[in-house]
Amino acid sequence: MNAPAQEFISAQDLRRFLRERVYAEINPTELLEIMKQDPERVRRKLIELVDQIVSEQGYLIPVNTQAELQDYVVDEVLGYGPIDQLLRDPQVEEVMVNRLDEVWVARRIKQRVQMEKTAVCFDDQAHVMHVIDRIIAPIGRRVDESSPRLDARLPDGSRVNVIIPPLALDGATITIRKFPEISITIHDMIHRYNTLSPEMADFLEICVQGRLNILISGGTASGKTTLLNALSMFIDDEERIITIEDTAELRVHQHKPHVVRLESRAPNLEGKGAVTIRDLVVNSLRMRPDRIVVGECRAEETVDMLQAMNTGHDGSITTVHANSPQEAIHRLEIMFLMSGLKIPVVAIRQQVSMAIQLVVQVRRMRDGSRKVTSIAEVHGMGGDQVNTTEIFKLENDKHVYTGAQLQALPKLRLSLEELPPLAVFG
Repeated sequence: MNAPAQEFISAQDLRRFLRERVYAEINPTELLEIMKQDPERVRRKLIELVDQIVSEQGYLIPVNTQAELQDYVVDEVLGYGPIDQLLRDPQVEEVMVNRLDEVWVARRIKQRVQMEKTAVCFDDQAHVMHVIDRIIAPIGRRVDESSPRLDARLPDGSRVNVIIPPLALDGATITIRKFPEISITIHDMIHRYNTLSPEMADFLEICVQGRLNILISGGTASGKTTLLNALSMFIDDEERIITIEDTAELRVHQHKPHVVRLESRAPNLEGKGAVTIRDLVVNSLRMRPDRIVVGECRAEETVDMLQAMNTGHDGSITTVHANSPQEAIHRLEIMFLMSGLKIPVVAIRQQVSMAIQLVVQVRRMRDGSRKVTSIAEVHGMGGDQVNTTEIFKLENDKHVYTGAQLQALPKLRLSLEELPPLAVFG
């Protein structure tokens, strides 16, 4: 027998009640297993359960509201709760939960990415934690007071960062950078996004094929990894590429046949079992690599990366967080010093000047677009400083050639049969 109709219940209370009742009556793990074989059967079961609970309680709600509740429960059980709809939106590149009632997205609209606050919210802190558990359960990780932060890769390749109280003062936060379904190519960067000019692209193609060591520099979300992926397409298919990352984002393996992907590992709850980027860089030298691609140099692995570049592993590519080519060079020096090796700064600068031939600077502009703002050659020392010469730059929103000629021409000529008729090659 149905319960008497309820006079009033808020939408938030109704969602919370449904979520608790559904989880009391189902086994989410079992449903997810069935989902792999028959997703429509699971969806029907959840919808029927919602309708049954609403009917039992005697709630009088509009048909469209009941449909919304059905979608809500399906997202709660099979997806990532209230942010699931955002993750399904192809225009959304990143989802950021600042607190339960403040959810933002980075949305791509044509050539630009803009930040937007959404109307999405969570019911309470327990709801946020429940969604966090759903997100990290498939990867076998956990977040709690003893381990209140996590950086990981989701099964679809997206990158997730979670940080909870006591480290997050306003409640648990979630940041998910979606893994793009389609790689952005150099052609896209030229003709769709105006990231760089055709002349810059031709120049970079020759530099990659000619096995110059390239450092891609830029701020957070400036497009470093996207550019690295695009440049990797210029590598010869017969070359053996080792990619090394904290959290796998590179897509070299999707368009190159001879790729080995390595990913670092965080320590377990006992603080053991960690495998660092530096460990992987050292190991990669024993794997007969033609190219080593490090997703990002952040610390002491810089020592081994530079030594690899200086000892025959030409054509390597990595990225670094910095706002200019000169700052990128200084960042490498600082990270080298983080290794604890007692080496004079001048000696470190000599290592850098010999290892890196090109710094490509990318930047996220105020309008949300991403552009290559500078391509600078690194060539030797001037006194106790590393020499850099800008070859291309962004000037008045246009990419221009500075007139400088590449000093690494002899190295290119050793690797390539001919050079295209670009002014930079003389």
